[in-house]
Amino acid sequence: MVDLNKVRDELKTVIDPEIGVNIVDLGLIYDISEPKPGQVNIKMTLTTPECPLHEGFLDAVEGAAVHVTGVEYVKVDVVFDPPWNPDMMNQETRHALGI
Repeated sequence: MVDLNKVRDELKTVIDPEIGVNIVDLGLIYDISEPKPGQVNIKMTLTTPECPLHEGFLDAVEGAAVHVTGVEYVKVDVVFDPPWNPDMMNQETRHALGI
């Protein structure tokens, strides 16, 4: 069984270069699950559907998640429902960004 908290922690190494904050604190990660042993599914969004870093984020998320012991396969689903908004950021991040 994969420690999904460790996956979440590893995803904090993925930084949005335009904002300079990790994708977890930005609220871009909606769900992390392990439907089968070794398979991690990550449901995430982007700040905008037109994000030019879409493919780069997918690669970075997969690359971060596979560093966790027991992860053999990562499936990333990018969704836009619900649409992201600044209220999805954690309080520390909103404060640091002046929101």
